[in-house]
Amino acid sequence: MIVATLLVLLGAIALAFSAALLAAARRRGELKPRREAVALGAVTNFFDTLGIGSFAPTTAYLKLRRLVPDGFIPATLNCGHALPTVVQALVFVHLVRVDPLLLGACIGAAVIGATLGVPLVVRLPVRGVQGVVGIAMIVAALLYAAANLDLLPAGGDALALRAPTFAVAVAAHVLLGALMTFGIGLYAPSLILLSLLGLNPVAAFPVMMGACAFLMPVSGLRFLRSERIDLAVVLGLALGGVPAVLVAAYVIGSLPLATLRWGVVVVVLYAAALLLRAAFTSSRAAAAAT
Repeated sequence: MIVATLLVLLGAIALAFSAALLAAARRRGELKPRREAVALGAVTNFFDTLGIGSFAPTTAYLKLRRLVPDGFIPATLNCGHALPTVVQALVFVHLVRVDPLLLGACIGAAVIGATLGVPLVVRLPVRGVQGVVGIAMIVAALLYAAANLDLLPAGGDALALRAPTFAVAVAAHVLLGALMTFGIGLYAPSLILLSLLGLNPVAAFPVMMGACAFLMPVSGLRFLRSERIDLAVVLGLALGGVPAVLVAAYVIGSLPLATLRWGVVVVVLYAAALLLRAAFTSSRAAAAAT
């Protein structure tokens, strides 16, 4: 019953977000998707479905190609990847078994965290966004490297958590939901946390994907009202990402993910260095002007 309710709610939220996105793009004259963003959305969401993650590689590409200003990155990520992530959640929540109560509680917690995080992101100075996202990308690169070196927890075989670990998981997802609005991906830290608490890592997939699928459209509705967003890029990411998720669902496990992660580590670290340098330069210029 809980799972069925979540799926119905997710579908309704996705429809509402889609309508709001198209209306906002039409109003701002950005209804034509960027073709480069379509290709980017296809690639990043394909590998996101395989567990690589989409935020860090997308941020790296946006930064390296200068497709959007740095201050636009969090909103563009959350809105552009929202609909592909909804499709991921619909697939994994339906197919993978996990405790429905844990699933619903972590989703609700992540949405609460995202609701609290959006106002902070839209008010944060650009150099603050650059610094936060740059640090987040370094953390993401370290997680990719740790996965390749088998340093991450293997996890247990449980499909449910009991008190007090249940409460720890729920509370942590409030924080992870807030960090998502800054462009800090939830997948890796959620998977690590749930595995450390004893949950089967496979069972963690519907939890982390469901949490992102709910919080991204919800936070996206508020990001769409912000001036710091490029809706042509957002539409491109969504259009490329949705079919890529469906294709990826058929090839899970057949690609050399370790090799791909090492490539992502190099690119992400380079982009992180650019963001942090920009943040440091902006801070130094602001200090010199005062």
